[in-house]
This record gives sequence, structure tokens and C-alpha cells, in this order.
Amino acid sequence: MFMGEFQHQLDTKGRMIVPAKFRDDLKSKFVITRGLDKCLFGYSMEEWHDIEMKLKNLPMTKKDARAFMRLFFSGATEVEIDKQGRINIPQNLREYASLTKECTVIGVSNRIEVWDRSVWNSFYDDTEDNFESLAEDLIDFDL
Repeated sequence: MFMGEFQHQLDTKGRMIVPAKFRDDLKSKFVITRGLDKCLFGYSMEEWHDIEMKLKNLPMTKKDARAFMRLFFSGATEVEIDKQGRINIPQNLREYASLTKECTVIGVSNRIEVWDRSVWNSFYDDTEDNFESLAEDLIDFDL
């Protein structure tokens, strides 16, 4: 399980250190793709396989399902952690998530998320005040 928040930087070649705490679960190769809210999602190969199997069951007759799958899978790429603990984030994904230099990497249960630090801070500030009402809205999920 992934949890926690870490601050890292992109170098001029688009490489970023993966938090050491996440490396064992991600293994040496994992998948990174477009996420929601303008961040990137990172999944272990095992988790990626499970997600792929679930998404295969989406109805191809639904326009929204087709659009989501196209964007989700077309942005996906395997990344490999180098000896310094870094991954190279492709340019198209850096542009999608507005990644510049300062990044925040968070653990969210079965995935990691990579955010531009200013985007993350804005999201966090906007959402933190609603934390209790969000929890109340999720009461039906037995949390």
C-alpha cells in the first residue's frame, strides 16, 4: 500500500527520484499514465494488469468509456527505476501534468500520484477545508 507525501524535483532531462519508500512495491519497472485532476498515476505492473482487466469490461458502445480508455492507455508508458532511484517521465506526460521542476509525489492506496507542487498545493488548500464533508458524503461506502 502506498501512503505519504514526498517532495522531489525534475532535472533538466525530465528525471525524478522515486521516493525510496515506494520503490519496493513498484519494483524496478512500473506504469505511469495520465491521472485525474491533472496529475500522473503510477501503478506497479501487477496493479496495472488488474486495472487493464477491469477496464476491458467497459462497454465499447459507450462514448465516454471509449474516450476514457483512449486517453488513459495512450498516455501509459513503462518506466524503469535507474540505479540512482530515478525515472524518466516522458515529455507528453510532463506537459499533461504541468510538471516543471518542483514535484510532489503522494501515495494513494494502490497507486502513486505525481503532481506539480504548485498544483498539488492548490488542490490541497481547496480540498482540506472540505475534508469532513467529503467524509460525510462517503459514509455510504462503510468507511
